[in-house]
Parts: sequence; C-alpha cells; structure tokens
Amino acid sequence: MEELIVALTVFVLAVFVGFEVIAKVPPLLHTPLMSGANAISGITLVGALVAAGAQATLLTTVLGFLAVAFATVNVVGGFLVTHRMLSMFRRKH
Repeated sequence: MEELIVALTVFVLAVFVGFEVIAKVPPLLHTPLMSGANAISGITLVGALVAAGAQATLLTTVLGFLAVAFATVNVVGGFLVTHRMLSMFRRKH
C-alpha cells in the first residue's frame, strides 16, 4: 500500500510540473516542443512493444497491446500536427 501512495504522489507531482512547464512555453517554441514530445512518445512505443512482447501474463499482454495502440496514435498524430504547423511557415509559390 505504501508503494502505491508513493507512485501516486510521483504521478501527481509529474502532472503538476508538466502542466506548469508546458503552460509557460511561448508559441514560437511549440513546434520544436512537439517534435521533442514525438521523440519521447517513440521511446514509449518501444517500451510498450517490450511489455506486450514479454507475455508474462494475459493482463500484461493486453495492457502492452493497448499501450502500443495509444502510443502509435500519439506518435502519428504528433507528426501530423507538426507537419501541418511547419507547412504554415513555407513560402507560397
């Protein structure tokens, strides 16, 4: 039970710090920040593949599969948004 409380405390603090950091980012830096977030999501995808591939129990396999699906959606969506944002800065011919 004590480990759960510690994990929840770390999670809540990470959410709070993440929100505070992201809220203070100027609009000019949103595109590079999105690219960095895509890289982190790619690492998450690799971890999810490892978790799904381990097949320790049915629960871990199902959760790993869901993590792969969500991380894939996150990576693809992030790259699409970044591509669209960067296309706004291209010169029109």
